[in-house]
Amino acid sequence: MTRTIPFLLAALSAAFPALAQTPAPAMSPPWAQAMCTAWNADATLTGKLVESGWIRNDAGRGFKAMQIYRGDCPNSERIEMRIALKDDKAQCVYAGAATTKELDRGADYLMWAETARWREMGAGDYGPMRAMMFGRLNFDGPRMEAMGNMGPFESFLLLVGKVPGEWAGCP
Repeated sequence: MTRTIPFLLAALSAAFPALAQTPAPAMSPPWAQAMCTAWNADATLTGKLVESGWIRNDAGRGFKAMQIYRGDCPNSERIEMRIALKDDKAQCVYAGAATTKELDRGADYLMWAETARWREMGAGDYGPMRAMMFGRLNFDGPRMEAMGNMGPFESFLLLVGKVPGEWAGCP
């Protein structure tokens, strides 16, 4: 009987792949890893952030840290993406739980918004300029640098809507 249970679970997973592929909670470490993969597949992010010089402002560490979270999930940990110059591209080289203890305000980014606002930005309802002007996206980091990279920044926000995630509960 105990051998039958694993076999049945495997058979059910094969028969109903959607059951086996429940998306991770949005803005959880596994979701961040999917964002990292999506970032590396986005030509605007990987290319334009090199062309503009954005990637070179890394506080001498060899990477820029971006921490994001959902403002209405106060007990959830932040997630972090690290972006580094690799093979002449701005590539995500780490994504998961935030590990950078102190962000460099001249190079790194901290972004947070309510879940509904992340979903609106991810759907393309409005871009980063409007989101920041109306307080829908909270932001800490080098503002002038961000303003000079609105196209790539918009691509980043759209990835939030493209990467599958469970938004119903907090991560």
